[in-house]
Amino acid sequence: MFFGGLVLVFVVGVLVLGVFHPRTGKQIVGGSLRSDEAQAEIEAVDIDQMIEARNALRRRRGLPEIGDDLEREIRRPPGA
Repeated sequence: MFFGGLVLVFVVGVLVLGVFHPRTGKQIVGGSLRSDEAQAEIEAVDIDQMIEARNALRRRRGLPEIGDDLEREIRRPPGA
């Protein structure tokens, strides 16, 4: 009974604060919540992590890493 009352008071409080809060997140921060520079950095790190994970799988299978395959193709003489 007591626990249910506390939960009810908490839920009502959150609803009241959410409904009557005058500003949105964008207004609090003062602009866009997204940054193109931050997004580019996140994507660059994600790509590096994906390539490293792929190379780890290839190493366990005894295959050359992705960069090694590309280097071998570039260094291969024409017509070989």
